[in-house]
Amino acid sequence: MKIISSALELKQYLREQNGTIGYVPTMGALHEGHITLIKEARKSDEIVVVSIFVNPTQFLEGEDLDKYPRRDEADKKICELAGVDVLFMPHAKELYFDDEVKVCAPNVRGYVLEGATRPGHFSGVLRVVMKLLNIVNPTNAYFGKKDAQQLHLIELMVKHYFLNVNIVPVDTVRDSDGLALSSRNVYLSKEQREEALKIPKSLYKASSLVSQGVLDVEEIKEEMLQILKPLEIGYVAILSREFNVLQRVEIGNTVILVEALVGKTRLLDNVWL
Repeated sequence: MKIISSALELKQYLREQNGTIGYVPTMGALHEGHITLIKEARKSDEIVVVSIFVNPTQFLEGEDLDKYPRRDEADKKICELAGVDVLFMPHAKELYFDDEVKVCAPNVRGYVLEGATRPGHFSGVLRVVMKLLNIVNPTNAYFGKKDAQQLHLIELMVKHYFLNVNIVPVDTVRDSDGLALSSRNVYLSKEQREEALKIPKSLYKASSLVSQGVLDVEEIKEEMLQILKPLEIGYVAILSREFNVLQRVEIGNTVILVEALVGKTRLLDNVWL
């Protein structure tokens, strides 16, 4: 496995390779969810590139940038064992410039749900993803469905800027107790983790109701909110996969999303129907 920290060096190295490139961008603290993304890339592409970069522009003032889990040596070993060909570990000075041209999140879909309480967050996400995609120039880029709003906005950016990359959504990976895997799960105490299980339970309830023929959005949300008590809820939303408002669930075109605070840890989860 080759480890590179320079953007220009990575671009030059990849230009000299032959074959399709599968790319998995991460912020490190790798877990089984990330490994699943890498495995998907390994199955489909001849060269697999993983990046580890804790992106400062997507953290708002007072958020957990400094506390975000960093396990560089362990992450290097995980990538090596997973069959990664190139690990890109840039410093911020490699990616950002003074008074630079910026990509911004759309005015509506970038400022609802998670974007409503974290204004500017998705602009930071899109800004770094645009840079990384242009550096790696992958054939396929792999993103988890757990961050559904982020995934949708990246897909929009690729469409609106005519980027030559195929975005591959990958199903959420869950722990044995049903909790969606996240680097932030390490912050949860044993008791908090038990409380956090209300999130996947609420989504399971929503899926069960739909399977029984209940399609009214407000009825489903009410049932979910009962299960989620007494967690501090950021949102429970039932939207189309284009993130438009629905009155009734449309099978094959619906995503149900939850954001909740467990202790001081913000957790996201969703189900695609």
